[in-house]
Amino acid sequence: MLIGELSRRCGVSVRMLRYYERQGLLRPARRMSGYRLYSDADLLAVRRIRVLNAAGFKLTTIRKILPCARTGSLEFEPCAEFQGSLRRQLAELDSRISELSDSRRILAAYLTG
Repeated sequence: MLIGELSRRCGVSVRMLRYYERQGLLRPARRMSGYRLYSDADLLAVRRIRVLNAAGFKLTTIRKILPCARTGSLEFEPCAEFQGSLRRQLAELDSRISELSDSRRILAAYLTG
């Protein structure tokens, strides 16, 4: 499929797909004319990228853990890189939750006077 079709099917802009390619997250085949040619595997890769990005992972981390993806699935194998990334992301989320809880407590105290 061409880039426009991939964009439509996965809900990601053409510009973002090109960015993913520049970042080494996608490696589409090329036609003789130079047009990018994407496969169903690329569609699945974009879906994985979006899921991981929504979970708070940065693209540099996503690039490292994409190889842990199970073939044909959004699930991941428990490879060391993926597990380490999950642990770091959970620690960061816990820290942010703590900071937000502190902020909430302070704001609530202003309302109760």
